[in-house]
Amino acid sequence: MNAFLHITAEAAGFNWYAWVVLPLIIFVARIFDVTLGTLRIIFVARGKRNLAPILGFFEVLIWIVVISQLVQNLESATAYIGYAAGFAAGNYFGMWLEDKLALGTYILRLITAEEPGELVRRLRAAGFGVTTVAGEGKTGTVQLIYTFVKRRDVEAVLSIIHELKPNAFVSMEEVRSTEKGIFPGGMAAQARGSLLRKSK
Repeated sequence: MNAFLHITAEAAGFNWYAWVVLPLIIFVARIFDVTLGTLRIIFVARGKRNLAPILGFFEVLIWIVVISQLVQNLESATAYIGYAAGFAAGNYFGMWLEDKLALGTYILRLITAEEPGELVRRLRAAGFGVTTVAGEGKTGTVQLIYTFVKRRDVEAVLSIIHELKPNAFVSMEEVRSTEKGIFPGGMAAQARGSLLRKSK
């Protein structure tokens, strides 16, 4: 196939393979290998180390193929453009894909001076584990509420908090790894879906 493209291009006086076809192939291949690299780094940061070596293998394999083609066609300026553009697009697509996968777990901390009973009941009914602690703030007694939430549920849980405790202080951060704990599942997942839909 490559030989046919070379012959056709030379007959036409223009090397379509080196200046058009190859840059497009490099562009697409770079998107794949950089996307895999982005996901690999994210998985390592989140403790999913079993997937990282597999992604790394295919990432490097694609990269070697791309580089070998680039070295064989050093005279093609468009191949360099395809390489750089594929790298940029791969970073964007990798982050977009990771966002769609919604991997990871977050801890939400809420501080309120109001009675948290209704909020706690709502979250527990949806299947989330909730821990409450009494504390002392600048203006008096406050309630501290902690809950661990899968990333895909963060937005819905925040909407419940904003609905019931709009003046509460809320902070959250990603958790590297967790063991055990209470997360929605089974019958709790059905209840969670119903309760979260009510909050929208």
